[in-house]
Amino acid sequence: MTNFDERAKDWDSDPQKVERARVVAEAIRSTIPLTQKMTSLEYGCGTGLLSFALQSELGQITLADTSQGMLDVLDEKITAAGVTNMRSTRLDLSIDSLPAERFNLTYSLLTLHHIEDPKAILKKFHALLEPAGILCIADLDKEDGTFHPAGTTDIHQGFERAELQQSVEEAGFTEVKFSTAFEIKKKVGDAEKIFPVFLLTARKAK
Repeated sequence: MTNFDERAKDWDSDPQKVERARVVAEAIRSTIPLTQKMTSLEYGCGTGLLSFALQSELGQITLADTSQGMLDVLDEKITAAGVTNMRSTRLDLSIDSLPAERFNLTYSLLTLHHIEDPKAILKKFHALLEPAGILCIADLDKEDGTFHPAGTTDIHQGFERAELQQSVEEAGFTEVKFSTAFEIKKKVGDAEKIFPVFLLTARKAK
């Protein structure tokens, strides 16, 4: 059982997680012209907070995660809500074969900094998109290592925007743009710290 499996049941009880998904969804909505004809992939979906916030404006949504605990909670939510355009799948793009399906939109929220080789994943995101497909990544700006508890391993301490843009362009994307979508406030020691969350958007060539 992973740490995320253990946290899945209580994930949605954190108001800040719910709020940041809502705000990032609004940032995506205001940046990308969403339509119900778009097929979408959310990678690192967790319990689906972001996709539920976008669900009514998109077509079929595939929600992928490596944590079965998160997917179990997600499936319960999909059933309870009675939505018909969302389906979950267990997928680890670092080791699994690419799905056969291709998408018009791929998005993730605070997932990339947990991935050991972001450049490899970006290339797979590119391969999974249809021509002219859109990539949206919401993640941490470069931070000093205090965002996660001491002892947390196998993560990146956020990203420098210019360096990430170069990696996204090397993966084959164009029209790379950044905005600040959200700020996460955390108590670190005796002080409250602010961790900005960027929204990157990019497009695959036609």
